[in-house]
Amino acid sequence: MSSHVSRVRSLYKKILLLHRTLPLHLRALGDQYVKDEFRKHKNVGHAEAKLFMKEWEDYAAIVWEQAKQGFEHSEAKRHFGAPLTEDKLDFFNEEQIGQLHELMQETTKPKMQFDVIEDDGQKR
Repeated sequence: MSSHVSRVRSLYKKILLLHRTLPLHLRALGDQYVKDEFRKHKNVGHAEAKLFMKEWEDYAAIVWEQAKQGFEHSEAKRHFGAPLTEDKLDFFNEEQIGQLHELMQETTKPKMQFDVIEDDGQKR
């Protein structure tokens, strides 16, 4: 197995482990997003792979720092994510901007605390 493949797998596993520190709704969303992105970028060229790895390594570092803060502070004071600079946004194509918008909408939805199932009174 090549060194690059080993690094990619290691980073992928590290991110999924770090996601265990997130609230359940963010973990599920994040895990699916990571799986999709790593799958999409499986066969990219060297330059794109290098940039991809750097961005995900930066992401892992941010999640690690936020996880450490979470252990030091109460859940109510936890902060997730980081702002995107205009410089980074300039690298996004239209499809990526659309994905980013969908991700923002999904992460800012009010979280459901309970699932309510209507009881229709029938025995099954």
